[in-house]
Amino acid sequence: MTKSELIAELSAANPHLLARDVETIVGTVFNEITAALSRGERVELRGFGAFTIKKRDARTGRNPRTGEAVPVDEKVVPFFKAGKGLRERVNRGGK
Repeated sequence: MTKSELIAELSAANPHLLARDVETIVGTVFNEITAALSRGERVELRGFGAFTIKKRDARTGRNPRTGEAVPVDEKVVPFFKAGKGLRERVNRGGK
């Protein structure tokens, strides 16, 4: 599902809200999650999951085209761990 599809679904489910208001709400939620992660904070949405960051150490990688060794710098990447409620719902097929 894309961001625009999410906005369309939420707008359809909440006809009392204007589409632009739903777009603002979704954008604000995503921006707050992004800002918290950039500050190194953990974001937990109960029943859905938790967003954290993980540090990846510097390493030597390989260029897949040439096979040449390439240094890969240390970096921080976002990580999502699904919550119990989400895992259970996905495992039973969304019913």
